[in-house]
Amino acid sequence: MYAALWRAIPGPVWVKVLILVALAAGILWALAYVVFPWISNSVFPEDVTVRE
Repeated sequence: MYAALWRAIPGPVWVKVLILVALAAGILWALAYVVFPWISNSVFPEDVTVRE
């Protein structure tokens, strides 16, 4: 999968690295500011079903 992604990105090696770094940063930003806050509204860690 990663080899296919590497071959699909155009340009020399340094351009591919920059594109992949930007893509990883975008994914991390989306997780931190969109996905995780949305999930935190649905998950309540205080409501556990296992008690001591």
